[in-house]
Amino acid sequence: MNNPEYAIQADNLHKTYKSAGKMALDDVSLKVPTGSIFALLGPNGAGKSTFINILAGLVIKDSGYVRIWNSNIDEEARQSRASIGIVPQELNLDAFFTPREVLETQAGFYGVAKKDRITEELLEAVGLTDKADAKARTLSGGMKRRVMVAKAMVHRPPVLVLDEPTAGVDIELRKSLWNYVRKLNDIGTTIILTTHYLEEAEELCDKIAIINHGKLIKCDDKNKILKDLDSKQISFTFAEEIKDIPASITKYNPVKTGSNILKFTYAPSKTEINDFLLALNSNNMNIIDISTKEGDLEEAFLKFTK
Repeated sequence: MNNPEYAIQADNLHKTYKSAGKMALDDVSLKVPTGSIFALLGPNGAGKSTFINILAGLVIKDSGYVRIWNSNIDEEARQSRASIGIVPQELNLDAFFTPREVLETQAGFYGVAKKDRITEELLEAVGLTDKADAKARTLSGGMKRRVMVAKAMVHRPPVLVLDEPTAGVDIELRKSLWNYVRKLNDIGTTIILTTHYLEEAEELCDKIAIINHGKLIKCDDKNKILKDLDSKQISFTFAEEIKDIPASITKYNPVKTGSNILKFTYAPSKTEINDFLLALNSNNMNIIDISTKEGDLEEAFLKFTK
């Protein structure tokens, strides 16, 4: 059987929590390409967790249509849930279970025969072989997070959802976790990531969706989103201290970031670097260094969610 074009497909998804009088999802439609690393971003309370919980079968949508790996979540609930693994934000491990016992038990819940289980492979992949028989209550927060990732993979799902997987995790573990995620993606696993660490999303993801107040406000290739941002920064370092900024330069709204440094934020579609060079040279400002910085995902996120 060929893989579907889209690992996740949602159309006109609505969800209102009537007891709270809050619309969590308002006509959300998005498609997650198979084999991609897809970021679902948004402020707290934007609707991300509701979307994920609908995929997991923990929240019942009011209306709309969702398919996971070509299985309708309403008509083929068992198959759709077997196609997805979800790593939640919360660390929900039994304190007296070992990592090996957690994975074996979870595999049993999914009906994975003992001969087909990959417990040892997963323990090694997440760096917990030496802690395989330690009680969960003795593990650090980072180690528990790794158990959660392995737990979501016991049934070899083609789609893996990571909901804030690096919250409270140290830098070293974060790097090792992302290396493992890349390996999973290399062998064909579709990854859906929610994170507040936007630099992670920018580095890892192919496609970005931004949701706010329950509405999908942007969904596109990462590079296109950054290009459409049309924002860049350039900093000039001068040989002498800047005492007064000439009038011909103030029109570019420079920011003084050091005694001899000016930073400009501009739209490349409207202004060229040569415009700055001409203005600075005409005022006999001796440039000794130039550095540039492209617009990043954080800028785009703030632009679309403000």
